[in-house]
Amino acid sequence: MSDSRAEDVAAIRAVLVDSYKAWEAGDADGMVANYTEDATAIMTGSLRDSREVIRKNMALSFEGPLKGTSTVNKQLGMRFVGRDGAIVVSESGILFAGQTEVAETGKVNVTWVLEKRGGQWLIAAYHNSPVLAPGQ
Repeated sequence: MSDSRAEDVAAIRAVLVDSYKAWEAGDADGMVANYTEDATAIMTGSLRDSREVIRKNMALSFEGPLKGTSTVNKQLGMRFVGRDGAIVVSESGILFAGQTEVAETGKVNVTWVLEKRGGQWLIAAYHNSPVLAPGQ
């Protein structure tokens, strides 16, 4: 990665950190604040096909099974696609109340696709898939 993209790298990391902080606060509006209107999120068994659908689903989850949770996120890589696109790969997991670490079975590999629109980096797509044990 070229040093000439240092500002973009910092801005992208800030977008992701803002999303993680909003999750920890149970704030669905804040979590999708940096998503494009036409963002998609794919998780096992579900496709959420707009920022508003993602927001509604997260609001319901924060009131129910994800209430009081936070996430653990380890960035594994970042690369740029042209001037206005970036892909971030990370390993993530959800910390439920009383947990200090994510169980191996709860870890997911994540792909974030970000797009620079109007000078601002926004999340255009999110996809996660369970981390499988070696050999699976």
